[in-house]
Amino acid sequence: MSSLENNHEVQSFFSCRDLNAYYGESYVVQGVSFDIPEGEIVALLGRNGAGKSSTLRTIARANEPALTSGEVWLGGLPMHEMETYEAARNGIQLVCEDRRIIPGVTVEENLILAQIAEPKGWDKEKIYKHFPRLAERRKQEASSLSGGEQQMLALARALCRDIKLLLLDEPYEGLAPVIVQEIERMLQEVKQMGITTIIVEQNAVAALKLADHAIIIDTGEIVFTGTAQEVLDNQALREEYLAV
Repeated sequence: MSSLENNHEVQSFFSCRDLNAYYGESYVVQGVSFDIPEGEIVALLGRNGAGKSSTLRTIARANEPALTSGEVWLGGLPMHEMETYEAARNGIQLVCEDRRIIPGVTVEENLILAQIAEPKGWDKEKIYKHFPRLAERRKQEASSLSGGEQQMLALARALCRDIKLLLLDEPYEGLAPVIVQEIERMLQEVKQMGITTIIVEQNAVAALKLADHAIIIDTGEIVFTGTAQEVLDNQALREEYLAV
C-alpha cells in the first residue's frame, strides 16, 4: 500500500485529514486526505485551477482559503488548531508563487528579518555557502534581483526558520531553463537534508523527477496517489489530468 493512500490508521510525520476549504462560496479543497513520511518529497499536481495552491495555503493555515473542516498534523502537533504565525513557528514554511520578497531592503536584511522570531534555522553563513549567488548580492536591494534570484532568496528565507515542512508553490514559474536547473540543484540539496516537502509545479515532469510520490488533484479532489515514477510512466494519466 502506498504511504500516501487515504488510510486513517497511518501515523505519518505529516497527515492531513478530510480538508475542506472555501474562497467565499467557492469550494476549492474538497475532502483532501494524505500522509507523508518524514523526509520525503511529494509533487502535488493538476491543471490550472485544480486546487493545488489552495491546498498548500490550507495546510499552511493561511487566512484564505478558509478551512471549514479537517485536520492537519505535523510531527504530532495539530496545525489545524493554530493561527498562521503559530503554524510557521512550529515548522511549516510556505514559499508563495509571488515570493513575498521584502522591498526596500537588501538581500542580507531580508535574511536577518526572516530570523527575528524563534526558533531559528540556518544562519547567514550557511545560507551563503549553499546560495553563493545570494552571497554575491548580499548588499543589493532584494526587489532589484532577477526572478530566479528572488526565488533563491525566498527559499533561503524559508530555510532561515526551523523548518519541518516546506511548501513550494510554483518555484520554477517564469524562470529561464538555466535558472530552473540551479533551483533544481538547490532543491536536491534540501531533499538530501531530509526536509519534508510538498511542491506544486506546472512543470510536472521537473517536479516528478525531484519527488518521491505524486498526488493529482482535479476540481479540489484527489484523483490519484502513487509514486512519482508511476505518473512519469503513465502517459494516459498525464494527458487526462496534467495535459503533458
